[in-house]
Amino acid sequence: MNEDKRVLVPTAPFALLPTCPEHKVSRREVLKMSFAMGAMGFMSPLAAAEKDGAGLDFNGPMPTPDQILGPFYPVQKPTDGGADLTRLKGRTGQAQGPAIYVTGRVLNLRGEPCPGVTLEIWQANGAGRYTHPHDRNPAALDPNFDGYANVVTDSEGRYRYKTVKPGAYPVVANYWRPPHIHYDVIGKVNRLITQMYFPDEPLNKKDPLLQQSWAKDSLIAQVLPPTANEEPDSKLVVWDIVLIQG
Repeated sequence: MNEDKRVLVPTAPFALLPTCPEHKVSRREVLKMSFAMGAMGFMSPLAAAEKDGAGLDFNGPMPTPDQILGPFYPVQKPTDGGADLTRLKGRTGQAQGPAIYVTGRVLNLRGEPCPGVTLEIWQANGAGRYTHPHDRNPAALDPNFDGYANVVTDSEGRYRYKTVKPGAYPVVANYWRPPHIHYDVIGKVNRLITQMYFPDEPLNKKDPLLQQSWAKDSLIAQVLPPTANEEPDSKLVVWDIVLIQG
């Protein structure tokens, strides 16, 4: 339990929920194993939710798996941090790269919306470089992009922001990270650090952080054509997040 009393929900390797291929272990088995581990001395958030009468539905949504924080969490957070990452306050230019609108809902395990959840978001620019002093990627920085946003879910648990699709970037020889966006999700009870990925990316199949997740498919967003509310050349990226209690 951290200082602000929110539970940091571990669902990745070496955490309370196991890492396993989705086709080998059912959602019921995953939840039951988490309860068993809680009984062994690690009271898991799932077990606590059941104890508090959260009414867990074994056929309902599964919790979104966590992912690593990564080395490029913003050192200095931008003061604006608004829901439009493609334009910076005081700048006339626009961020380089394909424009996307990312939207979705934050839900709990009962499928109920979670209002008032803060989503802290950070990402690489369209060329695959972070605005971070330790990023040694030779790709160019974008003077009109700082890659950070801070949004809050509405009364229906919905969130939305505009950004550019992040580029892939090299980590070590023969290993490139696929395009992804980092999330720090802070609810009233739970906190989740995770990453959202894009579909049909060849690098997805080679990325150990994604492939080792016990529910990797749930980390991949859906990409749709724009609606009348978005630019014709943009894309709509839809990704829901499931917390245990909210």
